[in-house]
Amino acid sequence: MIESMNAELSSLRMRARVHAALGDPARLAIVDTLVLGDASPGEVGQQLGLPTNLVAHHVKVLQDAGLVTRTRSEGDRRRTYLRLVPEVLASLAPPALDRAERVVFVCTHNSARSQLAAALWRDRVGGAVASAGTHPAQRVHPRAVKVAHRHGLALDPAGTAHVADVVHDGDLVIAVCDNAHEDLAGPDAPVHPKLHWSVPDPARVDTDAAFEAAYTDLADRITRLAPAASAAPPPRTGSLPS
Repeated sequence: MIESMNAELSSLRMRARVHAALGDPARLAIVDTLVLGDASPGEVGQQLGLPTNLVAHHVKVLQDAGLVTRTRSEGDRRRTYLRLVPEVLASLAPPALDRAERVVFVCTHNSARSQLAAALWRDRVGGAVASAGTHPAQRVHPRAVKVAHRHGLALDPAGTAHVADVVHDGDLVIAVCDNAHEDLAGPDAPVHPKLHWSVPDPARVDTDAAFEAAYTDLADRITRLAPAASAAPPPRTGSLPS
């Protein structure tokens, strides 16, 4: 566990160093210049209108952060070319989540937000997914069914469930409303969400536009989460439960 914490701290420091290197507009412009192809420092300076001394300074900062390397020309051996290190840029993405057997979205009534989130995940990401509520309603809200159908998703109007009957060990639990998150925050709660998405309750407004807004919010969040969940490494043998 200590090794894991040290590795995470080292990763954070590396990412902070890269962010700092990219925090200057000129250095960010140099990186943009090198995204699609290599260039000599002179070519970079000419393209960006930077004097030689500034190019040298900014390139050194980028090299120290691991973002840029130099290679010597196979033609004119006096010339060097700058090459972007794309995997360092990729490291700026959020770290992968621990791999879960299933994703479970939870809201209060399991009648709208959690249902839409599960349907979106099933459609866009795939894999095992479910939804539940801390105080489940008797049915899924008709406007949630309507907005789901509008986007080609299917919801079971009677398919609500209590969180205690759905969530198992190994699930990635995501609370998609504030009330559910706070209900499950206590030490005696049967479930502790890994993530919290503060999505406004569309039933409070009870208009098609409110449900459409909730759908859009959930869709955007799932788009951001999916790469981190898909890139999750396999569980480590003998690791302690989180």
